[in-house]
Amino acid sequence: MAETNEQTIKINDKEYDIESLSDEAKTQILNMRIADQEVTALQQKLAIAQTARNAYSRALRIELDLPEDE
Repeated sequence: MAETNEQTIKINDKEYDIESLSDEAKTQILNMRIADQEVTALQQKLAIAQTARNAYSRALRIELDLPEDE
């Protein structure tokens, strides 16, 4: 699904006028947008967690006087 602007949506290379869609189709578009936002938020949280894990690993290596990973 690709969006071209707020009034149209492109699905499988076909552009649709959102206002002309059924209420159920509009609901599914809204649901997809909400799911996309949640995926983005989870990806950001994962990046934060991975960064923190790397910092903890680095601190542990320093504590144990181990060489840095190559």
